[in-house]
Amino acid sequence: MMQIDNLEAMDRAALLAAWSEIFGSPAPRGVSRTFLRRFLAFEIQAQQSGGLTRHVAAALMRPAGDAKPKTSSPALKPGGRLLREWNGVTHVVDVTDGGFVWKGETWRSLSAIARAITGAHWSGPRFFGLNGNAPR
Repeated sequence: MMQIDNLEAMDRAALLAAWSEIFGSPAPRGVSRTFLRRFLAFEIQAQQSGGLTRHVAAALMRPAGDAKPKTSSPALKPGGRLLREWNGVTHVVDVTDGGFVWKGETWRSLSAIARAITGAHWSGPRFFGLNGNAPR
């Protein structure tokens, strides 16, 4: 396996050959030696560490437009508001592009909010009555 220490001494032809060896395809045209060294160093480190995690690999494979966090229910749209009374306290949750806002804090899921309110594990959509099985 190639060592990162060797990259600094390589000329352009050697870097292009290393790229082909590691990636199995020619390097993109017009790429600088600095970029080649950095990219090759990253790939060598990733391979020595066992590669990318499944989560990172999946994130890299998603189209750029899919990077925006999604709400957990297609019926929920930004600007919506959920109300739930629990132990005599009315809780208000606003639906935003980035998740849900409760007590001025942004949360990624309704289930996390339901857990914070009740202290127990709940399905967030169920707790807020979104699936027709609201608790009594």
